[in-house]
Amino acid sequence: MSVNIKPLADRVIVKPEPAEEKTKSGIIIPDTAKEKPLKGEVVAVGPGKKDEPTTVKPGQKVLYGKYAGTEITIDGEDYLFMRESDILGILEG
Repeated sequence: MSVNIKPLADRVIVKPEPAEEKTKSGIIIPDTAKEKPLKGEVVAVGPGKKDEPTTVKPGQKVLYGKYAGTEITIDGEDYLFMRESDILGILEG
């Protein structure tokens, strides 16, 4: 998965995971009640700031804050543009 945009400075583009369609017990969640996903996959990374190179890499799964980033649509796909500092952590494994 790649995008035709190169983020600047410490910016990162994340592809959010889809919202849950149903609960673990099988109840279907309507669109109006779905929560915004808080994890996704990094698809592009800027070079970082002068003294702070970025630490995340494309392909890594990350957790981010509920109101982090700016939603954008590229070629019909939804992405989040955010600063690396808005990322809370990298999911291992």
